[in-house]
Amino acid sequence: MSEQPKISEEQEIKQQFNELLELCPRCQNAESKRLIQKAFELASEAHRGVRRKSGELYILHPLAVARIVADEIGLGAKGVAAALLHDVVEDTDYTLEDIEGIFGKKVADIVDGLTKLEGVFDQTQSKQAENFRKLLLTMVEDIRVILIKLADRLHNMRTLDSMPEHKRLKIAGETLYMYAPLAHRLGLYTIKSELEDLAFKYEHPKIFEEISAKLEDYKDKTQHLITRFSLPIIERLSREGYDFDLKGRPKSIYSIWRKMQRKQIPFEEIYDLLAIRIVFTPKEGIPEKAQCWTIYSLITDIYKPKPDRLRDWVSTPKANGYEALHATLMGPEGNWIEIQIRTDRMDEIAERGFAAHWKYKGANEKESELDNWLQRIREVLDNPDSDSLEFLDDFKLNLFTQEIMLFTPKGDVKVMPKGATALDLAFEIHTELGYKCIGAKVNYKLVPISYELKSGDQVEILTSEKQKPKYDWINFVTTAKAKTRIKDAFKKERKGIIHRGEQKLEEALNEKKLTTNAKILKKLQTYYNLPSKEELYFKIGKEVINLENLNKILSDKTANKWIRYWRLSFGKNNERSGKKNIGKESKKTQMVVSDDMETEEYIIAPCCNPIPGDDVVGYLDQDDKLILHSRKCPVAIRLMSSQGNRIVSAEWESHKILSFLAVINLSGIDQIGIVSKITKVISEDQTVNMRSIHVESHDGIFEGTIYIYIHNTEDLNNLIFNLMKIKGLHNVTRQERIHGS
Repeated sequence: MSEQPKISEEQEIKQQFNELLELCPRCQNAESKRLIQKAFELASEAHRGVRRKSGELYILHPLAVARIVADEIGLGAKGVAAALLHDVVEDTDYTLEDIEGIFGKKVADIVDGLTKLEGVFDQTQSKQAENFRKLLLTMVEDIRVILIKLADRLHNMRTLDSMPEHKRLKIAGETLYMYAPLAHRLGLYTIKSELEDLAFKYEHPKIFEEISAKLEDYKDKTQHLITRFSLPIIERLSREGYDFDLKGRPKSIYSIWRKMQRKQIPFEEIYDLLAIRIVFTPKEGIPEKAQCWTIYSLITDIYKPKPDRLRDWVSTPKANGYEALHATLMGPEGNWIEIQIRTDRMDEIAERGFAAHWKYKGANEKESELDNWLQRIREVLDNPDSDSLEFLDDFKLNLFTQEIMLFTPKGDVKVMPKGATALDLAFEIHTELGYKCIGAKVNYKLVPISYELKSGDQVEILTSEKQKPKYDWINFVTTAKAKTRIKDAFKKERKGIIHRGEQKLEEALNEKKLTTNAKILKKLQTYYNLPSKEELYFKIGKEVINLENLNKILSDKTANKWIRYWRLSFGKNNERSGKKNIGKESKKTQMVVSDDMETEEYIIAPCCNPIPGDDVVGYLDQDDKLILHSRKCPVAIRLMSSQGNRIVSAEWESHKILSFLAVINLSGIDQIGIVSKITKVISEDQTVNMRSIHVESHDGIFEGTIYIYIHNTEDLNNLIFNLMKIKGLHNVTRQERIHGS
């Protein structure tokens, strides 16, 4: 009987391997199958007897990663073999030399690249930049490295249940911060959406379940509408002789939540939940683009389009290779329905990613936007001196693929990130053009270097030989290339100013019989809201900061008027825990924030201002202070991705003693007595204290902001519910970032 589970597991492994071979469209010749069989046998031997945290045999993980690589991304035999071997060098006695001797240099190089990537996000701040550069360098050399890494991350996310909560938060945080945007940038739309949804599920489980349930209910209610909308289209396209598939496109849960957050609207007010995708096989002899527009024209004969919702990525594809025609049409029952029109080829690129489709089919076609992007990464990597987190953020700015199309005076197209300025474009064309830039002509109108460009603009860069770069240009640019080039121009001068500032601070402290230390630097950075000590020294050296009020800053125990210190109890049994133990490896991984104020201190993060009832996470800072963030706070997501070992999972207990500051935004139709009705509802609520109210009225519409002290989210939601009953009030929402105290 004891042998039975082993046989069962062996059968499962064999079945998974056979399915892998079947699902790999580019591994069907004998040589490819031999390579994959050899890689599987070596991985099975290397990982024999080892199990994952979930209890399953470890070999099932590389098998699952290889399956994603083969089926969902579409790599060939070498990529699949490297996926099977991706943990062998890291976790077993096999060396890179062994892999090269058995499988050749190409497979060994990919495995080497994957091994270097291990722990990119787990290191100290100083190591992080170097490890992240390794990730980028390997991606530039062979993009299969990052594609396999994304597949590895996807399988880890699919099996995240077996991890403790603080580890889940760390992994989900870095997935949202870096891996999902990378997948998007490489055109892996399906993988990007699944990574986002899985990360969201672990970061906000309750909200995830609520939106999932609403989406399912919505699909059931609108199925008849989709059918009614589709039938005339199916009939017309069939009559015209098109071979096509028509299917519903589900909107991802994370993208729904993002839109709800961005527009401050409930689920029910999102109008583009309904979407249909038409994938057709193009007729021979007619360009694909022309056929997409013909189908669009045939559909608009049946339904009227929304003019401002037409997206043409057929004429000019996105930088990640995405091609499609998107339009929004008025459906038969007064509902807006989005359609996406693409060919089989476009659909393959959209689902599997441009990188795999283009790079490894052997056709070196014209230089693509992907090539240009990889070249920009090489340029960013040329600057070895940048601060690690700054480097990560600069790179991340250029990951998100919201792009704009610009035209040069001669009509050449330039693709830039959304938010790019005239100065960004100057540096994108040539570094010297950036250094000499004095302004631009956009659509024949003169604009300053800080002008934010819009898609479709025709831009002429204006230069002067007398112009010299200025350091404050850093505030006018968004691309990593422009920032790097501006810093390069001032590197030597900046070092001198930093050194001068350091000396000035040292002299000022010596007069007070003090020496420079981490605690003093932290207080000064906090007071002046500066990200690093170098920036502090720079501003002192430039005399932007004078040191006359040094006594006041150093004697101020809070140093930041926003921060409020409370007490913290760990675990369910409220054990007392001294500060010295917090920073050790054995530190607690969970905390419960309660009304009991007898034990350690924590800080309410000023960036997101969480209140009891919010989903929260704890972060242990450099001074072993615990800072409480909302889980959806961008700062928290960044910390979870880059310093996950300092993350502590947290939850609130009942809070009825302390009050927390919250802000409500409201708007509606202006009418006599509306403010008194609002204040009456607030004054009658015994759980709320109003601090201030500000209301402005214009053109019959009013907008207002109310600052209140509240015990928890339940009391806040009750108040919002009661305010919504007031006739004329159309929108009442909580503002989660508080500006001004």
